[in-house]
Amino acid sequence: MQSSGNSSGKCRVLLDAMGGDFAPLNEIKGAISAESDDKNLEVWLAGDKSKIISVMKENNLSFDISRIVDASQVVTMSDPPVQAYKEKQDSSLAVGLRFVKNGNADAFVSAGNTGAVMTFSVLIFRKIKGVDRPTIGTLMPCVGGYCTIFDAGASVDSKAHHLAEYAVLGSIYAEEMLNIKNPRVGVLSVGEEESKGNEVSKKAREMIKTLGLNFLGNVEGKDILKGNVDVTVCDGFTGNIVLKFAEGVNYLLKHLIKEYADESIFKKIKVGLFKSSLKAIFSKLNYENYGGVPLLGVDGITIIGHGSSSPLAIKNMVLKAAEAHRKELLQKLAGAIASRNIDHNEGNPE
Repeated sequence: MQSSGNSSGKCRVLLDAMGGDFAPLNEIKGAISAESDDKNLEVWLAGDKSKIISVMKENNLSFDISRIVDASQVVTMSDPPVQAYKEKQDSSLAVGLRFVKNGNADAFVSAGNTGAVMTFSVLIFRKIKGVDRPTIGTLMPCVGGYCTIFDAGASVDSKAHHLAEYAVLGSIYAEEMLNIKNPRVGVLSVGEEESKGNEVSKKAREMIKTLGLNFLGNVEGKDILKGNVDVTVCDGFTGNIVLKFAEGVNYLLKHLIKEYADESIFKKIKVGLFKSSLKAIFSKLNYENYGGVPLLGVDGITIIGHGSSSPLAIKNMVLKAAEAHRKELLQKLAGAIASRNIDHNEGNPE
């Protein structure tokens, strides 16, 4: 990955201005807000320049239009990723990633089609040497702070050596981005005993044991929210189910509190007395504060957000991308993979 050709000394983040359900308005607002929070940050936008300028004028927003990289196409949420890559090389997604790849910016951010962002990132950035399959992770609140899950949906099916890669990449991410010293790593399974699990999880456990990580062995679903593990590895099918289930917890809690308050005036008053405390608790469960999910294993920094990302979520995605660059996350991930001998053949002859 080339370094940014930047004489200003500021970290440059390229934001896909056309990705997301409310693009480009939320992207513009998020970019402006991010620069306001971080004076050593310079955000660039990729997208339809005339449309971006028009939206800025309509909403009385001020942004340096010289930092808009024009792109004539948009990858929609319904576009098949591989087909989009073949047919939309002048999309904000492709143009933005190439802008970073060519050393004009340090990191890439998009709230667009997740599958397309992953596909374009892999094909344009390429993979870190030694990585067979990149992974996306998710940050989840837990007792004592936050934990991560890898893979959270990049690949539905995984082999054991993929989980071993996720363990290495996830451990470095947790240490650098979450400031967790010597993060605890576990393989998600149906029991803590070594005899428990399917063929892939059992084989992955044996591989991860040899990688020099703070490895706990098997962990169960309950361990995630209890804060008993910092990095949970599993295939993307399982990880995405866990992620979506956890997102539903926020909705359920709000529903139960409202249901309780509606039972009587007395109960409504009791809930009202704790309104500020409840607001703080739900803030921790709000994805907007996390700043998107990282795509690890590609030779470039890519942060992916929800399609419905608000300006606050966009801002935090941009700030997270800048933090990843400043902490030299990419170089540390590459070094961690290079220092491990992960058997891609899993002991089987070619």
